[in-house]
Amino acid sequence: MNAALCPSTPQVKPPHEETTTTIVIGSGFSGLAVAAELNRQGIDAIVVDSFRPLGPSSPAPTTGGVSLDALSERTDILRLLEHYARRHHLDIRPATSPLQLTRQSTDAHTEHQWTVHTATGTLTAHSVVFTRGALNQLRRVLHSVGVNTSHELTAAMHSLGLYLVGVGDLVVPTTHEILHQAKRAGASISARRAARSGAAVLIPA
Repeated sequence: MNAALCPSTPQVKPPHEETTTTIVIGSGFSGLAVAAELNRQGIDAIVVDSFRPLGPSSPAPTTGGVSLDALSERTDILRLLEHYARRHHLDIRPATSPLQLTRQSTDAHTEHQWTVHTATGTLTAHSVVFTRGALNQLRRVLHSVGVNTSHELTAAMHSLGLYLVGVGDLVVPTTHEILHQAKRAGASISARRAARSGAAVLIPA
């Protein structure tokens, strides 16, 4: 039989796989703040949108009583963050939404222990930063690895390479609180990377 007449076998395109140091879930103000801080720390990161779909009955986001002056300040800083992201070619993907997050290993020193599944493939990283829009997913992830809400929750999360930025005691944290959270997350992720690479820590005299 002529090979040219044989029906062709459909080619299944393998899922696209990427690796990075940190995945930031949420491409809004908090996500951009974290991405900028990580870039200043010399850490590679990919920023994706929050988990979707939320469902037709999900309530619309609220400002949580933030004053107009505070919103104006946040808008100004957001413009600066967007400009920084463009100028430094940060990997921001607002059109990419994570579908699932899985843990690859129970070894805290595994280079890429978290995988984010998207519609086009997978992203793997050693650290994951959640912002307010991904808070519910973070709760599910913590429950799946046996971490319950406690006074040591932050330390337990960081030991797993998980971080939360954009959530505080208030419904909506202040702009400066979010920036401070982003700076602390960046410093912690940088320290974890140095520990994995065996970099020497210089202690001031």
